[in-house]
Amino acid sequence: MEIKESSMDFSLFKDRVRSNFKLNLNAYKENQLKRRLDSLMTKQKISSGDYAGFLKLLLSEQKAYMNFLDTVTINVSEFFRDKAMFDVLEEKILPMLLGKGTLKVWSAACSNGAEPYSMAIILNELSPNRRHQIEGTDLDRNILQAAATACYNADQVRNVSSARLAKYFRKEGNSYYLSDKIKNMVTLRQHDLLLDQYGQGYDLIACRNVMIYFTRDAQDVLNNKFVKALRPGGVLFIGASEMIFNYKELGLEKIASCYYLRK
Repeated sequence: MEIKESSMDFSLFKDRVRSNFKLNLNAYKENQLKRRLDSLMTKQKISSGDYAGFLKLLLSEQKAYMNFLDTVTINVSEFFRDKAMFDVLEEKILPMLLGKGTLKVWSAACSNGAEPYSMAIILNELSPNRRHQIEGTDLDRNILQAAATACYNADQVRNVSSARLAKYFRKEGNSYYLSDKIKNMVTLRQHDLLLDQYGQGYDLIACRNVMIYFTRDAQDVLNNKFVKALRPGGVLFIGASEMIFNYKELGLEKIASCYYLRK
């Protein structure tokens, strides 16, 4: 598609991104988004504010588009991120949910896979003879490929105990490769939280450190979708820096810091 506008404001740029790439930038906090994109445009040697030129680059070069997607989606994760929250998951939340039997778990915006794999490690130890359904989804195909490879650096496994590191990882040089047993417990797929349909009947949904980049309206929409995707008695797990102020209106009960139960 040829960009005919000699100049393009940010609003029109977002509209064109949605029509060309099916990516809804209107749900992101505008000031944060513009700062990140302006920095990326500078690296691409495109003048700040030249959104027509930037869009033309995105449409013509796949590498440029993938860099753009990485910038928008913020692919940062590590195993057992916010260790105290994972301790609550292991000691309280999952034992409570396991009373149901086999669990259906969704790690939304899972980035490099460290989060769903962390959950798989815990479930493997708490219920070794059950085959749970664990899904990891993300918008970015490249990061999903990295998740499928499951190769991590020392910083990404810094919260993994020495016993688990020896049991579930193989070290080669400075890299740590996750065991096939844990990898095979998780199904990875592409999913857009803003545009795609959600599954149903989840016992646990984790969506952490993602909502802070979205507008309040977008947060409300997504939280409503998450609640509907949970079974009654299911749990929503959010980031340590996030909060759901209207959780009671959504039919949720706060049962621990970062954990909300669907009534």
